[in-house]
Amino acid sequence: MRKTLPLLAGAAALAATGTAAAAKDVNIYSYRQAVLMKPLLDRFQEKTGIKANVVYLKKGMMARLKAEGAASPADVILTVDASRLIRLDRMGSFQPLDSAALTAAVPANLRHPKGHWFGLTARGRPIYYNPAKVKPSELSTYEALADGKWKGRICIRSSSNVYNQSLIASIIAANGVEKAQAWANGFVKNFARKPAGGDRDQIRAVAAGECDIAIANTYYFAGLAKSKKERDRKAAAAVRLFWPNQKGRGAHVNISGAGVAKHSKNRANAVKLIEFLASREAQEIYARIVNEYPVRKDVQPGRIVADFGEFKADSLPLSELAKYQKEAVRLADRAGWR
Repeated sequence: MRKTLPLLAGAAALAATGTAAAAKDVNIYSYRQAVLMKPLLDRFQEKTGIKANVVYLKKGMMARLKAEGAASPADVILTVDASRLIRLDRMGSFQPLDSAALTAAVPANLRHPKGHWFGLTARGRPIYYNPAKVKPSELSTYEALADGKWKGRICIRSSSNVYNQSLIASIIAANGVEKAQAWANGFVKNFARKPAGGDRDQIRAVAAGECDIAIANTYYFAGLAKSKKERDRKAAAAVRLFWPNQKGRGAHVNISGAGVAKHSKNRANAVKLIEFLASREAQEIYARIVNEYPVRKDVQPGRIVADFGEFKADSLPLSELAKYQKEAVRLADRAGWR
Protein backbone atom coordinates (compact mmCIF):
# COMPACT_ATOMS: atom_id res chain seq x y z
CA MET A 1 0.00 0.00 0.00
CA ARG A 2 1.17 3.55 -0.74
CA LYS A 3 1.64 5.57 2.43
CA THR A 4 0.11 9.01 2.91
CA LEU A 5 2.20 10.47 5.68
CA PRO A 6 0.86 12.86 8.32
CA LEU A 7 1.97 16.44 7.74
CA LEU A 8 3.97 16.84 10.95
CA ALA A 9 5.45 13.36 11.13
CA GLY A 10 6.06 12.92 7.42
CA ALA A 11 9.62 14.16 7.11
CA ALA A 12 10.77 12.26 10.19
CA ALA A 13 9.20 9.07 8.91
CA LEU A 14 10.82 9.50 5.51
CA ALA A 15 14.20 10.24 7.02
CA ALA A 16 13.97 7.07 9.09
CA THR A 17 13.50 4.87 6.03
CA GLY A 18 16.32 2.34 5.78
CA THR A 19 18.77 2.36 2.88
CA ALA A 20 17.61 -0.96 1.48
CA ALA A 21 13.95 0.04 1.65
CA ALA A 22 14.71 3.46 0.20
CA ALA A 23 16.00 1.83 -2.97
CA LYS A 24 12.40 0.79 -3.66
CA ASP A 25 10.84 4.09 -2.56
CA VAL A 26 10.29 7.56 -3.94
CA ASN A 27 9.46 10.38 -1.55
CA ILE A 28 7.14 13.12 -2.76
CA TYR A 29 6.36 16.56 -1.41
CA SER A 30 3.03 17.35 -3.04
CA TYR A 31 0.76 20.37 -3.20
CA ARG A 32 -1.83 18.25 -4.98
CA GLN A 33 -4.52 16.52 -2.95
CA ALA A 34 -4.33 12.83 -2.11
CA VAL A 35 -7.59 12.01 -3.90
CA LEU A 36 -6.17 13.34 -7.17
CA MET A 37 -2.82 11.59 -7.03
CA LYS A 38 -3.81 8.22 -5.54
CA PRO A 39 -4.88 6.50 -8.79
CA LEU A 40 -1.66 7.58 -10.49
CA LEU A 41 0.68 6.60 -7.67
CA ASP A 42 -1.07 3.29 -7.12
CA ARG A 43 -0.61 2.45 -10.80
CA PHE A 44 3.04 3.54 -10.66
CA GLN A 45 3.69 1.15 -7.79
CA GLU A 46 1.91 -1.69 -9.59
CA LYS A 47 4.11 -1.18 -12.66
CA THR A 48 7.47 -0.58 -11.01
CA GLY A 49 7.32 -1.97 -7.48
CA ILE A 50 8.43 1.47 -6.25
CA LYS A 51 6.48 2.73 -3.25
CA ALA A 52 5.43 6.38 -3.31
CA ASN A 53 5.63 7.99 0.13
CA VAL A 54 3.78 11.30 0.10
CA VAL A 55 3.74 14.37 2.31
CA TYR A 56 0.86 16.64 1.27
CA LEU A 57 1.90 20.26 1.72
CA LYS A 58 -0.71 22.72 0.56
CA LYS A 59 1.00 25.38 2.65
CA GLY A 60 4.57 25.87 3.77
CA MET A 61 6.39 23.78 1.17
CA MET A 62 9.06 26.39 0.47
CA ALA A 63 9.68 27.05 4.17
CA ARG A 64 9.94 23.34 4.86
CA LEU A 65 12.41 22.68 2.06
CA LYS A 66 14.51 25.64 3.14
CA ALA A 67 14.57 24.48 6.76
CA GLU A 68 15.47 20.90 5.84
CA GLY A 69 18.23 21.84 3.42
CA ALA A 70 20.44 18.94 2.35
CA ALA A 71 18.71 16.71 4.91
CA SER A 72 15.40 16.90 3.05
CA PRO A 73 14.01 13.45 2.24
CA ALA A 74 12.09 14.77 -0.78
CA ASP A 75 12.87 13.14 -4.12
CA VAL A 76 10.08 14.71 -6.19
CA ILE A 77 8.38 18.07 -5.74
CA LEU A 78 4.89 18.20 -7.22
CA THR A 79 2.87 21.42 -7.31
CA VAL A 80 0.44 23.51 -9.34
CA ASP A 81 0.94 26.73 -11.29
CA ALA A 82 4.13 27.86 -13.00
CA SER A 83 4.49 30.64 -10.42
CA ARG A 84 5.06 28.11 -7.65
CA LEU A 85 7.46 26.08 -9.78
CA ILE A 86 9.40 29.26 -10.62
CA ARG A 87 9.62 30.31 -6.96
CA LEU A 88 10.80 26.86 -5.92
CA ASP A 89 13.39 26.92 -8.69
CA ARG A 90 14.66 30.35 -7.65
CA MET A 91 15.16 28.91 -4.16
CA GLY A 92 17.31 26.14 -5.67
CA SER A 93 14.85 23.36 -4.89
CA PHE A 94 15.31 21.40 -8.14
CA GLN A 95 18.15 19.65 -9.94
CA PRO A 96 18.37 19.42 -13.73
CA LEU A 97 16.86 16.43 -15.47
CA ASP A 98 17.81 15.50 -19.03
CA SER A 99 15.15 13.04 -20.17
CA ALA A 100 14.41 12.18 -23.79
CA ALA A 101 11.01 10.80 -22.73
CA LEU A 102 10.00 14.04 -21.02
CA THR A 103 11.37 16.23 -23.79
CA ALA A 104 9.27 14.27 -26.28
CA ALA A 105 6.12 14.26 -24.14
CA VAL A 106 6.03 17.81 -22.72
CA PRO A 107 5.84 20.81 -25.10
CA ALA A 108 8.79 23.18 -24.79
CA ASN A 109 6.67 26.09 -23.51
CA LEU A 110 5.37 23.93 -20.64
CA ARG A 111 8.77 22.94 -19.21
CA HIS A 112 11.86 24.60 -17.84
CA PRO A 113 14.44 25.15 -20.61
CA LYS A 114 17.15 23.38 -18.57
CA GLY A 115 14.94 20.58 -17.26
CA HIS A 116 14.42 21.87 -13.73
CA TRP A 117 10.67 21.21 -13.91
CA PHE A 118 8.13 19.75 -16.33
CA GLY A 119 4.43 20.44 -16.84
CA LEU A 120 2.27 17.36 -16.32
CA THR A 121 -1.23 18.75 -16.89
CA ALA A 122 -2.62 21.99 -18.26
CA ARG A 123 -5.60 24.12 -17.26
CA GLY A 124 -7.03 27.07 -19.12
CA ARG A 125 -8.15 30.28 -17.40
CA PRO A 126 -11.10 31.44 -19.52
CA ILE A 127 -13.99 33.81 -18.94
CA TYR A 128 -17.33 32.56 -17.58
CA TYR A 129 -20.54 34.49 -18.17
CA ASN A 130 -24.24 34.51 -17.37
CA PRO A 131 -25.97 33.93 -20.73
CA ALA A 132 -29.05 35.84 -19.52
CA LYS A 133 -26.92 38.95 -18.96
CA VAL A 134 -24.08 38.67 -21.47
CA LYS A 135 -23.93 37.77 -25.14
CA PRO A 136 -20.78 35.96 -26.28
CA SER A 137 -20.45 38.56 -29.04
CA GLU A 138 -19.78 41.13 -26.28
CA LEU A 139 -16.68 39.25 -25.15
CA SER A 140 -13.28 39.23 -26.81
CA THR A 141 -10.12 39.50 -24.67
CA TYR A 142 -8.93 39.71 -21.08
CA GLU A 143 -7.88 43.28 -21.86
CA ALA A 144 -11.41 44.24 -22.94
CA LEU A 145 -12.72 43.48 -19.45
CA ALA A 146 -11.27 46.83 -18.39
CA ASP A 147 -13.94 48.58 -20.49
CA GLY A 148 -16.37 50.69 -18.48
CA LYS A 149 -19.35 48.71 -19.79
CA TRP A 150 -18.41 45.96 -17.32
CA LYS A 151 -18.50 48.25 -14.27
CA GLY A 152 -19.87 46.35 -11.26
CA ARG A 153 -20.19 43.12 -13.24
CA ILE A 154 -16.98 41.10 -12.70
CA CYS A 155 -16.05 38.57 -10.01
CA ILE A 156 -12.52 37.29 -9.47
CA ARG A 157 -10.49 36.01 -6.54
CA SER A 158 -7.70 37.91 -4.78
CA SER A 159 -4.57 38.98 -6.61
CA SER A 160 -2.60 37.21 -3.87
CA ASN A 161 -3.57 33.96 -5.59
CA VAL A 162 -0.84 32.55 -7.84
CA TYR A 163 -3.32 31.83 -10.65
CA ASN A 164 -4.08 35.52 -10.98
CA GLN A 165 -0.44 36.51 -10.57
CA SER A 166 0.45 34.26 -13.50
CA LEU A 167 -2.40 35.71 -15.57
CA ILE A 168 -1.22 39.26 -14.83
CA ALA A 169 2.37 38.28 -15.66
CA SER A 170 1.21 36.93 -19.02
CA ILE A 171 -0.56 40.23 -19.75
CA ILE A 172 2.61 42.14 -18.89
CA ALA A 173 4.58 39.84 -21.20
CA ALA A 174 2.12 40.50 -24.02
CA ASN A 175 1.53 44.24 -23.60
CA GLY A 176 4.27 45.74 -21.43
CA VAL A 177 4.03 47.13 -17.91
CA GLU A 178 2.41 50.47 -18.78
CA LYS A 179 -0.47 48.97 -20.76
CA ALA A 180 -0.90 46.16 -18.24
CA GLN A 181 -1.17 48.74 -15.44
CA ALA A 182 -3.83 50.66 -17.35
CA TRP A 183 -5.70 47.41 -17.87
CA ALA A 184 -5.53 46.47 -14.18
CA ASN A 185 -6.72 49.93 -13.11
CA GLY A 186 -9.81 49.66 -15.31
CA PHE A 187 -10.38 45.99 -14.53
CA VAL A 188 -10.49 46.59 -10.77
CA LYS A 189 -13.04 49.38 -11.22
CA ASN A 190 -15.37 46.82 -12.79
CA PHE A 191 -15.45 44.42 -9.82
CA ALA A 192 -18.93 43.55 -8.59
CA ARG A 193 -17.60 42.84 -5.11
CA LYS A 194 -14.41 42.66 -3.09
CA PRO A 195 -12.38 39.62 -4.24
CA ALA A 196 -13.12 36.67 -1.99
CA GLY A 197 -13.13 32.88 -2.13
CA GLY A 198 -11.67 30.51 -4.68
CA ASP A 199 -12.31 29.89 -8.35
CA ARG A 200 -15.41 27.77 -7.71
CA ASP A 201 -16.88 30.65 -5.69
CA GLN A 202 -16.51 33.03 -8.63
CA ILE A 203 -18.41 30.64 -10.93
CA ARG A 204 -21.10 30.13 -8.30
CA ALA A 205 -21.41 33.91 -7.97
CA VAL A 206 -22.12 34.26 -11.70
CA ALA A 207 -24.75 31.52 -11.46
CA ALA A 208 -26.34 33.25 -8.45
CA GLY A 209 -26.53 36.63 -10.22
CA GLU A 210 -23.98 38.35 -7.98
CA CYS A 211 -21.96 39.22 -11.08
CA ASP A 212 -22.19 38.67 -14.81
CA ILE A 213 -18.63 37.59 -15.54
CA ALA A 214 -15.85 35.67 -13.78
CA ILE A 215 -12.40 34.31 -14.54
CA ALA A 216 -11.51 30.84 -13.27
CA ASN A 217 -9.54 27.73 -14.16
CA THR A 218 -11.23 25.04 -16.25
CA TYR A 219 -10.31 22.44 -13.65
CA TYR A 220 -12.71 24.01 -11.17
CA PHE A 221 -15.52 24.39 -13.67
CA ALA A 222 -15.26 20.71 -14.57
CA GLY A 223 -15.28 19.85 -10.87
CA LEU A 224 -18.56 21.71 -10.39
CA ALA A 225 -20.08 20.03 -13.44
CA LYS A 226 -19.13 16.59 -12.05
CA SER A 227 -19.92 17.37 -8.42
CA LYS A 228 -22.04 15.07 -6.29
CA LYS A 229 -23.78 18.20 -5.00
CA GLU A 230 -26.79 19.22 -7.05
CA ARG A 231 -26.30 22.93 -6.32
CA ASP A 232 -22.82 22.79 -7.86
CA ARG A 233 -24.02 20.99 -10.97
CA LYS A 234 -26.78 23.59 -11.34
CA ALA A 235 -24.25 26.39 -10.97
CA ALA A 236 -22.08 24.93 -13.74
CA ALA A 237 -25.11 24.48 -15.98
CA ALA A 238 -26.17 28.11 -15.44
CA VAL A 239 -23.00 29.66 -16.84
CA ARG A 240 -21.15 29.53 -20.14
CA LEU A 241 -17.45 29.44 -20.94
CA PHE A 242 -15.73 31.84 -23.34
CA TRP A 243 -12.17 31.49 -24.62
CA PRO A 244 -10.59 34.97 -24.80
CA ASN A 245 -7.86 36.36 -27.07
CA GLN A 246 -8.58 33.87 -29.83
CA LYS A 247 -7.71 36.38 -32.57
CA GLY A 248 -4.43 37.20 -30.87
CA ARG A 249 -2.04 35.38 -28.57
CA GLY A 250 -4.62 32.91 -27.24
CA ALA A 251 -6.09 32.14 -23.82
CA HIS A 252 -3.85 31.94 -20.76
CA VAL A 253 -2.92 28.37 -19.83
CA ASN A 254 -1.09 27.16 -16.74
CA ILE A 255 0.10 23.79 -15.47
CA SER A 256 0.65 21.38 -12.67
CA GLY A 257 4.23 20.19 -12.74
CA ALA A 258 7.06 18.34 -11.05
CA GLY A 259 10.83 18.27 -10.74
CA VAL A 260 13.52 16.21 -9.06
CA ALA A 261 14.33 17.63 -5.63
CA LYS A 262 17.83 19.06 -5.32
CA HIS A 263 18.83 16.74 -2.49
CA SER A 264 17.05 13.61 -3.73
CA LYS A 265 18.44 10.40 -2.26
CA ASN A 266 16.48 8.29 -4.77
CA ARG A 267 17.10 10.17 -8.02
CA ALA A 268 16.61 7.16 -10.30
CA ASN A 269 13.19 6.47 -8.81
CA ALA A 270 12.29 10.16 -8.97
CA VAL A 271 13.07 10.21 -12.68
CA LYS A 272 11.00 7.06 -13.23
CA LEU A 273 8.04 8.64 -11.45
CA ILE A 274 8.10 11.91 -13.38
CA GLU A 275 8.51 10.05 -16.67
CA PHE A 276 5.57 7.83 -15.72
CA LEU A 277 3.39 10.86 -14.92
CA ALA A 278 4.09 12.16 -18.43
CA SER A 279 3.45 8.78 -20.06
CA ARG A 280 0.40 8.15 -22.19
CA GLU A 281 -1.12 5.84 -19.57
CA ALA A 282 -0.80 8.37 -16.75
CA GLN A 283 -1.97 11.25 -18.94
CA GLU A 284 -5.14 9.32 -19.72
CA ILE A 285 -5.73 8.83 -15.98
CA TYR A 286 -5.18 12.56 -15.42
CA ALA A 287 -7.64 13.40 -18.19
CA ARG A 288 -10.31 11.01 -16.95
CA ILE A 289 -10.11 11.62 -13.21
CA VAL A 290 -8.44 14.98 -12.59
CA ASN A 291 -10.35 17.02 -15.24
CA GLU A 292 -7.28 18.71 -16.65
CA TYR A 293 -5.83 18.90 -20.14
CA PRO A 294 -3.09 16.37 -20.90
CA VAL A 295 0.22 17.91 -21.91
CA ARG A 296 0.74 15.12 -24.42
CA LYS A 297 -0.63 15.79 -27.88
CA ASP A 298 -1.51 12.10 -28.37
CA VAL A 299 -3.94 12.04 -25.40
CA GLN A 300 -7.41 13.56 -25.57
CA PRO A 301 -9.07 15.47 -22.70
CA GLY A 302 -11.81 13.83 -20.67
CA ARG A 303 -15.42 14.13 -21.87
CA ILE A 304 -16.45 17.14 -19.79
CA VAL A 305 -13.28 19.07 -20.58
CA ALA A 306 -13.54 18.18 -24.26
CA ASP A 307 -17.00 19.74 -24.24
CA PHE A 308 -15.38 23.10 -23.46
CA GLY A 309 -14.39 23.14 -27.12
CA GLU A 310 -11.15 23.60 -28.97
CA PHE A 311 -9.28 26.82 -28.38
CA LYS A 312 -6.06 28.64 -29.14
CA ALA A 313 -3.73 28.66 -26.14
CA ASP A 314 -1.10 31.28 -25.41
CA SER A 315 2.24 29.78 -26.50
CA LEU A 316 4.27 31.96 -24.12
CA PRO A 317 6.91 29.76 -22.42
CA LEU A 318 5.73 29.57 -18.82
CA SER A 319 9.31 29.88 -17.62
CA GLU A 320 9.17 33.44 -19.03
CA LEU A 321 6.64 34.39 -16.36
CA ALA A 322 9.56 34.53 -13.94
CA LYS A 323 10.56 37.87 -15.45
CA TYR A 324 7.23 39.47 -14.57
CA GLN A 325 6.17 37.83 -11.30
CA LYS A 326 7.29 40.56 -8.93
CA GLU A 327 5.98 43.30 -11.20
CA ALA A 328 2.62 41.49 -11.43
CA VAL A 329 2.24 41.69 -7.65
CA ARG A 330 3.23 45.36 -7.54
CA LEU A 331 0.93 46.16 -10.46
CA ALA A 332 -2.07 44.59 -8.76
CA ASP A 333 -1.30 46.45 -5.52
CA ARG A 334 -1.11 49.77 -7.35
CA ALA A 335 -4.47 49.05 -8.97
CA GLY A 336 -6.07 48.28 -5.61
CA TRP A 337 -6.67 44.62 -6.45
CA ARG A 338 -6.39 42.99 -3.09
